[in-house]
Amino acid sequence: MNSYRIALNFEDGVTRFVDCGEHEKVLDAAFRHQINLPMDCSDGVCGTCKCQAESGEYEQGDDYIEDALTQEEADKGLVLTCQMVPKSDCVIAVPISSSVCKTAVAKWQGQVSECRQYEDAAYELTIDAAAEGVPFLPGQYVNIAVPGGQAHRSYSFSSAPGESRLSFLIKQVPGGLMSSWLAQQPVGQDVEMTGPLGSFYLRQVSRPLLFLAGGTGLAPFLSMLEVLVQQGCKQPVHLVYGVTRDQDLVMLDELESLTQRLVGFSYITCVVDPQSSHERKGYVTQHLDASHWHEGQVDVYLCGPPPMVDAVSQFIDAQTHAPAHFYYEKFITSQ
Repeated sequence: MNSYRIALNFEDGVTRFVDCGEHEKVLDAAFRHQINLPMDCSDGVCGTCKCQAESGEYEQGDDYIEDALTQEEADKGLVLTCQMVPKSDCVIAVPISSSVCKTAVAKWQGQVSECRQYEDAAYELTIDAAAEGVPFLPGQYVNIAVPGGQAHRSYSFSSAPGESRLSFLIKQVPGGLMSSWLAQQPVGQDVEMTGPLGSFYLRQVSRPLLFLAGGTGLAPFLSMLEVLVQQGCKQPVHLVYGVTRDQDLVMLDELESLTQRLVGFSYITCVVDPQSSHERKGYVTQHLDASHWHEGQVDVYLCGPPPMVDAVSQFIDAQTHAPAHFYYEKFITSQ
């Protein structure tokens, strides 16, 4: 019997994955995994279990009343989990916190298999997890506990979901807790992760994509791009990757490889430092032109430090054509 993987994204940023049988309803599958999704009647009458289906194929049936789910709501992707039967993997936004549903963030164990240093700019950390890997949506992050204490740091996956070898791109911070540990080249050490977390992830693709990355904010886009390769995406995808210094431009070989493996993918890089020898200087917003906006028929994804996110948000607000969707994530480097 076939089963489908359902990602339940709660409003507090926690994501839990459940396997749903070919003819099983999502509400029943969640209960089987000890996740108590909201419900009162389970018969399609009250509407308490209403959620947003963000991607995937499913059947809703007609065993519910109009007061529980109107046709207008159904057309917008709202579903009753007590009636929803998936026909593919799905992503569902649950409009309450995970704690209300008697669940919490998952914990995972792994072992450091590689730690590559890019001068004084960043580390690429590779962790071997359990054989089945750690489930997540491309763009999401986990909290990685720093061995030897109670502290943890949050990092986006740069690897694609479904792999047992996880990778992360981590900014090098002088004197930083994680950076100091990585400087010791901790290959072979065990680590604990909690997650996945975050509402910044790749949605179902139906129009051109514009990715804007600042520094190690490149990480989630590497994950997204790998997934787009797997999906055989045919939409144009353009990435603008901006950094402060020349040496902060990392993993360019990977980006160049993606231009060969993903039809319609292009990218450019830019450096803020006015003393840079790079051909494009300045901020990300200075290297966008009208063709990237597709007259508003574009989904924009942005990940970078808060000043960059704020500046790009203001830039987008000033455009004649607003993007169809705008998703962003700010990251703050912990000292």
